[in-house]
Amino acid sequence: METLIVLFGAFAATLLIIWLKTKRLELSFSGRIAMALMLAFTAIGHFAFTKGMAMMISFLPWANVIVYATGIIELIASIGLLLPSTKVFTGKLLILFFILLLPANIYAASKNINLQTADYTGRGLSYLWLRIPLQFLFILWVYFSSIRNNQKSNTHHPINF
Repeated sequence: METLIVLFGAFAATLLIIWLKTKRLELSFSGRIAMALMLAFTAIGHFAFTKGMAMMISFLPWANVIVYATGIIELIASIGLLLPSTKVFTGKLLILFFILLLPANIYAASKNINLQTADYTGRGLSYLWLRIPLQFLFILWVYFSSIRNNQKSNTHHPINF
């Protein structure tokens, strides 16, 4: 799954770059960068595969508008995670966002919706069993990288860009 490749690849690359520069493992900061990149990646899908994503929420009015709006929300959230002053607030909103997305993912899996071709040739219910834990992974990822460690860590930036 592409989102996991982006998430884990960005996380590993960021950890390595920071460690090479500072000799410290910055798990929270690296986690936020990885989630921000993943959100930017998935936001692109909202604009590239609008018709298929609208099929996921065809039970709602203005499905296309909602797809575009959630793509914009993902782009804004990707920025919010990287700003020290907004990372906790953004993290809390993202957790709510991921919870709200769960019914759309369940609907898409139960209807075999293929996002890329915007038809009913998707992966089906077996895909649902992957999507549910994936949403929980994203929720935990955001919690541990943006909210939980906020009280423990200082607000320094590990790398000066």
